[in-house]
Amino acid sequence: MTQDQSLILVILLATMALFLWGRWRHDMVAGATLLACVLAGLVDAADAFSGFSHPAVITVACVLVLSRALQTSGAVDILARYALPKNAGVTLSIAALTGLGALLSGFMNNVGAMALLMPVAMQMSGRLGLSSGQVLMPLAFGTILGGMTTLIGTPPNLIVSGFRSKLDDTSAFSMFDFTLVGLPVAVVCVLFVALLGWRLVPVRKNGVSDSFDTGAYITEVRVPEKSKAANLLLRDIEKVLDEVDAQVIALVRNEVKINAPSYGRKVLADDILIIEAEVESLSDVLSSLGLKLEEAEEKDEPSDVEQEKDDKEAASPSEVVLVELVVREESGLVGRSAKDILLRTRYGINLLALSREDYKSHARLRTMKIKAGDLLLMQGAQDTVMEFAADFSCIPLAERDLKIPDKNKAITAGVILIAAIALAALGILPTAIAFALGVLASMVTKTLPLRSIYTAIDWPVIVLLGALIPVANAMETTGSAHLIADFLLGTLAQGNSIIALGLILVVTMFLSDVMNNAATAAVMCPIALGTASTLGLNPDAFLMAVAIGASCAFLTPIGHQNNTLILAPGGFRFSDYWRLGLPVELLVCSVSLPLLLIFWPL
Repeated sequence: MTQDQSLILVILLATMALFLWGRWRHDMVAGATLLACVLAGLVDAADAFSGFSHPAVITVACVLVLSRALQTSGAVDILARYALPKNAGVTLSIAALTGLGALLSGFMNNVGAMALLMPVAMQMSGRLGLSSGQVLMPLAFGTILGGMTTLIGTPPNLIVSGFRSKLDDTSAFSMFDFTLVGLPVAVVCVLFVALLGWRLVPVRKNGVSDSFDTGAYITEVRVPEKSKAANLLLRDIEKVLDEVDAQVIALVRNEVKINAPSYGRKVLADDILIIEAEVESLSDVLSSLGLKLEEAEEKDEPSDVEQEKDDKEAASPSEVVLVELVVREESGLVGRSAKDILLRTRYGINLLALSREDYKSHARLRTMKIKAGDLLLMQGAQDTVMEFAADFSCIPLAERDLKIPDKNKAITAGVILIAAIALAALGILPTAIAFALGVLASMVTKTLPLRSIYTAIDWPVIVLLGALIPVANAMETTGSAHLIADFLLGTLAQGNSIIALGLILVVTMFLSDVMNNAATAAVMCPIALGTASTLGLNPDAFLMAVAIGASCAFLTPIGHQNNTLILAPGGFRFSDYWRLGLPVELLVCSVSLPLLLIFWPL
């Protein structure tokens, strides 16, 4: 063993120990590892940050942006509404939810897919009479499994593809090369989870609740001509709203407000419905019936003096946020309405909804007299809303991630993603260029607010990838990868090629359970290539084994962000994951190993 090999192995062992310790964030550990390799002379200083220009890093960042565009436009909400059964039993409901999570994760960031479907899972658990964890864990596992089915499904696949492109006379893996093995594995495991696996999840009481309970909001929604609610009886509308925990408490027609309207009344186009709903349900209320927020659409009549400021505020819709404010007793809003203070025209802010204990009012939302203790859901530029809150002695509670559905933007966001995938899959453009073009199209069409372009990117993951790629290259150049491969082959596999392939799969899977999956892929790819080279076998099979193993972190809450997301809402303990995770990992091994030998013969 040479001095360079000893140094890189010591640094890697220290890196793994720090990942396991968990005291430092993974991007800090990766950065420290890179700098240690530079200082030790293992990575040339001129190439230290070359990893940040790697196509895999660029593609991951672009996929995160396009995923956020799907979220904010409401495209995924629409898909979930039509794809998930409303009154099915436990098995079908969990199968549909887990399958949808896997499908979405194949084409968007799997953490984003998990975050989108978590509220749906919580609702479903209540309907099915299950603990939230019994639905959340299958969903988390489904979104992880779905990531292994395409090139862009998860960062490890992009890293594996990048290593393949460095081989002589070969190109990077294409968009659907991973599907040959990943799709059957995902389907088998999703079916197992739906039929039997969910029963293995420990039943725990929910670990957390919302940091504050805002109660139900009162808001006004207009019925457009093309809305599904137009010409329906109110009882039919109530049936739809019941599914999202909302109800109609009044109706406004021709500026006349009708409190507690009869269920037999027909709702007409241009009617205004006054809805009571939790703030988290507002987007479902809007998209389920094609309704529009009245207070976000209409405008008070501005004075000439105020018109210029109103136009200025309207000119930057990308900066709009939704913030909850609580009205203090000394607030200048008490006893006044949004119309009294010319909320829109003077401040460029919309009052979308109001929450009040023992709500009783015959006034419209914009003319309702505000009381101390009211909760106001405000829409406007962040700086403007915060300035307004300070001026009127209101306390900001939270910025709400409420998605106001926009059908046109949802369609545009979906078309952009499909076009980017097609350009990459057909080989018309390199993957990184195709998705970078998709991001540019999203910016031009404003399917994602411009302020969200950079916030959509998970920068710690980008730093981790950019830092570890040069370190992985150092493993190759120092011969350390071949050294580890020789140990695995000589001591454990005894030269048997199939056992060696299985070892790469299992070792990668184990490491992904205890450290970041992208870091696992970066560490294991050189070892996989070294093993294939020593045996004189097809390196593709070993790289695919790394891709599968790195995407299968099911034993702990720290192996994948989706496992971490459900830890508190599901009330789970660290040791709860292996009960379902171990059978799933065994199933992954038993299904994927034969498929690897069939589709990527040694």
